[in-house]
Amino acid sequence: MTATPDKALRGRGSNTLKGASLAAGAMMTLSGSFSILMGVSGIAQDSLFATSSHYTYWFDLTTWGVIHLVVGVLLVITGLAVLADKSWGRGAGAAVVAASLITQFMFVPHYPAWAIPMMALDLLILFALTRFHIETGVGR
Repeated sequence: MTATPDKALRGRGSNTLKGASLAAGAMMTLSGSFSILMGVSGIAQDSLFATSSHYTYWFDLTTWGVIHLVVGVLLVITGLAVLADKSWGRGAGAAVVAASLITQFMFVPHYPAWAIPMMALDLLILFALTRFHIETGVGR
């Protein structure tokens, strides 16, 4: 009789993890799409960005556009892998999201109204990808 509650408990735990992975994958594809749009805008040399020559991580706008485009494509690919429940998806996704977080941090002086919300989204994705559900046995 005690085997049935344990199975039910394990089933609930895996659904919770599946839900977090589903949310992370969806947010990764959204963040990746936004980064791709930002990259295309930077490559097109849009006058949207401010440039400062006194910044430590200074790159020209075309370089920033390429960086955002590459990170965006990687985010979309790993986001789709997480949604498809690939074994490598969560680990690769966490690495790509961490790289996205770092590039957004470095991009803050150019466009803080964009970079700061994207950093918050990346942190939320990173939390969803790296959290683990710890199961406890009932009656033990």
